[in-house]
Amino acid sequence: MRKNLKLNGVLFAISIFLLFGCAKNDDNETITSSSPNILFILADDIGKDAMSGFPEGSVKPNTPNLNNIKNSGITFNNNWVYPVCSPTRACIITGKYGFRTGIEWVYEDLSISETILHKYIKQETNDAYATALVGKWHLGTENPKDWGMDYYTGPSGGGVFNYYNWELRNDDGSYTFQTDYITEKETDLAIDWVNDQTKPWFLYLSYTAAHSPFHVPPAEMHSQGDLPDYADGMDPLPYFMACIEAMDYQIGRFLESMPENERENTVIIFVGDNGTESAVAQLPYTPSTVKGSLYQGGVNTPLFISGPGVTRIGEIDNSLITGTDLFATIADIAGVSVTEINDSKSFTSLFSTTSSPRDYQYAEVKNDNKDLWAISNGHYKLIVNADGSEEMFDLTIDPYESNDLLNETLNDSQLEAKTALENELTQIRD
Repeated sequence: MRKNLKLNGVLFAISIFLLFGCAKNDDNETITSSSPNILFILADDIGKDAMSGFPEGSVKPNTPNLNNIKNSGITFNNNWVYPVCSPTRACIITGKYGFRTGIEWVYEDLSISETILHKYIKQETNDAYATALVGKWHLGTENPKDWGMDYYTGPSGGGVFNYYNWELRNDDGSYTFQTDYITEKETDLAIDWVNDQTKPWFLYLSYTAAHSPFHVPPAEMHSQGDLPDYADGMDPLPYFMACIEAMDYQIGRFLESMPENERENTVIIFVGDNGTESAVAQLPYTPSTVKGSLYQGGVNTPLFISGPGVTRIGEIDNSLITGTDLFATIADIAGVSVTEINDSKSFTSLFSTTSSPRDYQYAEVKNDNKDLWAISNGHYKLIVNADGSEEMFDLTIDPYESNDLLNETLNDSQLEAKTALENELTQIRD
């Protein structure tokens, strides 16, 4: 049953208000039935070159629903996440940098001791919000519900080998094999969960798309024509575009399933979890500067937000944002009086003003072959390798990092900036 009911009488309206109208958080702050729902959509392997509205990339998908969300809200042009999916998911859901949680690469397990965003919202609003994750978890094999969310269902692993033949972990912990196209099924599950809610909700909709493999979506979901089954040696770009378009189609179907008043009371946040994978990367990015790298093509991904409270309609904001900041921001939207927690800074102020909460942004990558950190003040960017080597770029004139300033002697202002970046990096990591 939906919380936004069409009431047919005054007495019935009063009874519904008394039953569902308000709750209290720990600070006695009222959470009313008008408290916004929060739809957080995380897309897999979608960089700026794969999304309309950004100059990177020459081939763009047809995404009317995402375009509408973007155009009716605010686009954040300087959003940094991690270069691969697990660390991004961990930093968003904990508000902590990866070296603090131990999640710095894929297939690493999140400690059960971490307080995730779902649990934090429930605790701080006295359980006023229903919380769920539908889709990709990819932070270990344990049931995500063990961390304190109300509901979870999604693919059993970090990805799938076939978009039409995959294993689903159900909310009760059981597993079933699915033959529905995965993006459609994830949307069905999200719609079903929202339909059951009687109070404000926070839904983390974590699509498997547009991660490979490049399987052709149902024809009605994309505009790429009659694509044959993908095989090695074929151009994967039309298949990648079709996958993004199918996700957009399903986002539209999800939004259309909501009554208008509920839709109007929903904040929508869309973000890519890391840059585009190398097989489908487009210029000005290269296969070595996208997913898996700390270059802009690996960490600077689309982020746009629309809904109640967002008054900068159609604007592009260049403030520095990191994935960790989504923790405090989403909690802030839910009514939690927090502007900063862990490594997370709320940027809800940017929904209506241009006051930036952050002076630096940070990302990292660590696996058996790499151990690097990146820091930027929006003008200069420094990448530091654990072996002592460094790279430095002036993003204002070299946004795609083709000229390493350290190949030449730095001038006084560049040297001063490098020292400041190094000092900030030391403060973060110490």
